[in-house]
Amino acid sequence: MPKRPSTFSLPTKEQLSAYIRQHEGPLHTRDLARALSISGPDRVVLKRMLRELETEGAIASPPKRRSQTGPLPAVAVVDIHDTDSEGELLARPVAWNEQDPIPRIVMLQARGQPALGVGNRILARLRAIGDHTYEGKSIRTLTAAAARVIGIYDPLPEGGRVCPADRREKSDLIIAPGDTLDVESGALVLAEVMPGRRYGARRARVIERLGHRDDPCAISLISIVGHGLPHTFPPEALAQAVAAEPVDLGTREDLRALPLVTIDGEDARDFDDAVWAQADTDPENPDGWHVVVAIADVAGYVRPGDALDRTARLRGNSVYFPDRVVPMLPEALSNGWCSLVPGEDRPCLAVHLWLDREGRTVKRRFVRGLMRSTARLTYHQVQAARDGAPDTATAPLLGSVIAPLYGAYQALARWRMARGTLELDLPERRVVLDDAGTVLRVEPRLRYDSHRLIEECMIAANVAAAEQLESLHRLCLYRIHDQPTEEKLQSLRDFLSSIGLKLSRGQVLRAQHFNHILARAATTPHGIMVNEVVLRSQAQAEYNPANIGHFGLGLPRYMHFTSPIRRYADLLVHRALIAGLALGEGGDNPSTESLAETGEHVSRTERRAASAERDAINRYATAFLAAHVGATFAARVNGVTRSGLFVTLEETGADGLIPIGTLGEDYFMHDEIRRSLTGRRTGATYRLADAVTVKLHTADPLTGSLTFLLADTDSSPRSRKGTRRR
Repeated sequence: MPKRPSTFSLPTKEQLSAYIRQHEGPLHTRDLARALSISGPDRVVLKRMLRELETEGAIASPPKRRSQTGPLPAVAVVDIHDTDSEGELLARPVAWNEQDPIPRIVMLQARGQPALGVGNRILARLRAIGDHTYEGKSIRTLTAAAARVIGIYDPLPEGGRVCPADRREKSDLIIAPGDTLDVESGALVLAEVMPGRRYGARRARVIERLGHRDDPCAISLISIVGHGLPHTFPPEALAQAVAAEPVDLGTREDLRALPLVTIDGEDARDFDDAVWAQADTDPENPDGWHVVVAIADVAGYVRPGDALDRTARLRGNSVYFPDRVVPMLPEALSNGWCSLVPGEDRPCLAVHLWLDREGRTVKRRFVRGLMRSTARLTYHQVQAARDGAPDTATAPLLGSVIAPLYGAYQALARWRMARGTLELDLPERRVVLDDAGTVLRVEPRLRYDSHRLIEECMIAANVAAAEQLESLHRLCLYRIHDQPTEEKLQSLRDFLSSIGLKLSRGQVLRAQHFNHILARAATTPHGIMVNEVVLRSQAQAEYNPANIGHFGLGLPRYMHFTSPIRRYADLLVHRALIAGLALGEGGDNPSTESLAETGEHVSRTERRAASAERDAINRYATAFLAAHVGATFAARVNGVTRSGLFVTLEETGADGLIPIGTLGEDYFMHDEIRRSLTGRRTGATYRLADAVTVKLHTADPLTGSLTFLLADTDSSPRSRKGTRRR
């Protein structure tokens, strides 16, 4: 092919005609666009120029590519066969002439349809979006995708076997000699179950080596792959992030003289919010406060539809593990230009809030600014300074920065109490690792007023964003939280009545009603369990363009604005504010339909992330406890089933099972309403929230499974007729 002229980024008609005449053999429109690096809207211009040249007789009509029946039909059966570099599912028609070019079909997840995967055969609705390129939406799944299992490989005389890492997988997989990928013993692998076998050992083939069972990263890697988290960035997204540059002041508001500080945990990896406060000097607002919440301007670097935006939407959010983070954005941004590191200029989207003495916002103003963080502080540092023990970092800031922040927090806390927020008190677990990745300890994460200070500032900023966008009549994703369902409330009432507490009927429930229950339970041995059961009774929060308010926070409108580095929903709110307030480039005005689809997607990715994080914490806790088999622990019953008692250890928060067959020589009856097991002969009863002392019987770090015995019994798990009530 003749060398393409350097000026052919978008050629003239004369240049195009000359180029085609120099080319030997047929030249199709698609080939021509590729050769001249013409893409996007320019391809429309190219086609128009070609039609004009044909009409003028300057070139001959290009030959048509052979196809089965021309364009694909509106509905067709397709096989999902691969994913592209951005994680999108790719499909191809089932019926297609192998001599013809195969169309590229990008499958979209249809609302209300089951999740799709490689191996699915789908009846799909197709829409052409380019030459031989289509978008597909599932109408229904015809055959399921091949199951994929993560596990540890062990060699056998002929082939090998994979011991699954998922406790729900009850049997090993057999690997034929030619399907092992020659992995070594103890390798952590991804295996694909072979179809067509209903009885006997399941057959599978190893499709990827992930690591080794002894690798420090194996625990989090099992959760990452097992939950389908995208964890590699496409090259174009990485290139875009690396090419990012600092931002000049330009038309931004200069906030660099304001002593904004970031306050995060010791193990925080990105810093996307900074705060500042002072007493309001307006005599019309006595005892009021002026607060600034500055958020990293991610929208300045991630534009709608670009490579970074596509991969950020696919991920939906960052996912945090004890040994790593799977970020929503590449580290060049999340830990670089979008991280509010101290002493460096960073672009931000900030909101000025003026609060009255009761913490209510009386005025707000959003600006696009340039800031310079004064200090990176931790919750512990700030609380210690507040309590009279400042260090070298906080001592100079105590009077000018930290004290005003606590003053504003006290006002915001009054607003929180006045509106009635659900006040759950549930300890979080923190896994502490050494440099080699070995678990040193699992401990409760300490919680200070400094945590609440930041939380209340973020809530106020999020509410301001929702109110601002409503006043501008701009569509965006709300963070909504519905009231509990009657079914869940009835289950909660049944439990509460079993421990002498009562949740009233026949009234409109508000968060305060739950708070009264929590306050009464706090002085009893059941306090933690009541918090957990109340949490289980609540609806799941989600993202939706249709606002129904936030029940848990007692707010009529609420959005997520303060974490665009790690949540895609926040980035959409930033774009809506930028567009609505005319704050420069990077804004967006999405449709209600696209917002609804995105809201459903990021709600799913949020739940996926929470499940993966919880799964990893459980495995780390099990790895830590594996060295303590036979030791006794204080625990509390957190679940009662026909299988036995699920317990939570008081010290580490680790969960495990006491099998019903180990409770004693008796027939135990399960009462679902009272959530109890009662021995028919002895009358021994075990109830939800009971305190027990247990002995660790088994610990399997691979699956995260723990089994316990009651400390006053020496029985081992066994199966006996009559033990379980069917």
